[in-house]
Amino acid sequence: MQLKKPEFWDYKKPNLISWLLFPISKLVEVYSSFFLNKKKNNFKIKTICIGNIYIGGTGKTSLAITINEILKKNKFRTCFIKKFYSNQDDEQKILQQNGRVFLEKKRFDSLKIAENEKYQYAIFDDGLQDHSIDYDFKLVCFNTINWIGNGMVIPAGPLRENIKNLKQYNYVFLNGNLENLDFIKKEIFSLNPKIQIMIGEYIPTNLNEFNFNENYLAFSGIGNHETFIAMLKSNKFKIVKHIEYPDHYKYSKNDIKELLKISKKLNCKIITTEKDFLRLEEENINEIKFVKTKL
Repeated sequence: MQLKKPEFWDYKKPNLISWLLFPISKLVEVYSSFFLNKKKNNFKIKTICIGNIYIGGTGKTSLAITINEILKKNKFRTCFIKKFYSNQDDEQKILQQNGRVFLEKKRFDSLKIAENEKYQYAIFDDGLQDHSIDYDFKLVCFNTINWIGNGMVIPAGPLRENIKNLKQYNYVFLNGNLENLDFIKKEIFSLNPKIQIMIGEYIPTNLNEFNFNENYLAFSGIGNHETFIAMLKSNKFKIVKHIEYPDHYKYSKNDIKELLKISKKLNCKIITTEKDFLRLEEENINEIKFVKTKL
């Protein structure tokens, strides 16, 4: 059974449930702290780790692809490294469309292979909390719509580690809603005055494939459904209904039948993300289109 992110994670302040779970969160923090001083492995290959503190939906994969493009234009031999998860084949496929990807159960093993094959840069899609590797550059991605949610570590909140650990990182990448930008930048600099902040936004690249006089039913099973809907609306899509599924959700034939049933009832087209589209069974995709984006 796949579960959605709890709503209380994104409340501006912790609620009663968060405080009840707080003791477990402190145990998670203590457990994680044991790995901070773990002996790290050094490699000749340059390593760039793109990760997050807030769980899911922060734009890691898109940023990894953009950095890869920049390095390739400058004639560097690059590759991606992503820890293998059987339920994340959508992200793996997108990375494979853009370069060589090493997928081992341990990132350390992938990096050894990449170094042996004479790659100059390894770009990690996720892995900030993997302290076995001494990364050359560490970038933390945040979505400005959710920022740090209620500010608590899992399971009381959406953070993989305490936000105070931001002082360990080199760069922050922000994407999403610009309304909260000044407040978030102030918060970041209060934690790490020397950190460099980069700002980006998702730009749709296939808008010519859509009829903007049509109404649309939007669905997604990604880490941040709200960002997807906000992006569609900012690009003048008429969204009459949207449905959120759990992150990396595996769609069944019944799910698709239900979506088709709803779209027929509302007399609208169906739209989703590229990641979700890659998780659909081929016989079910004819009436579903996806928005392709880049940073």
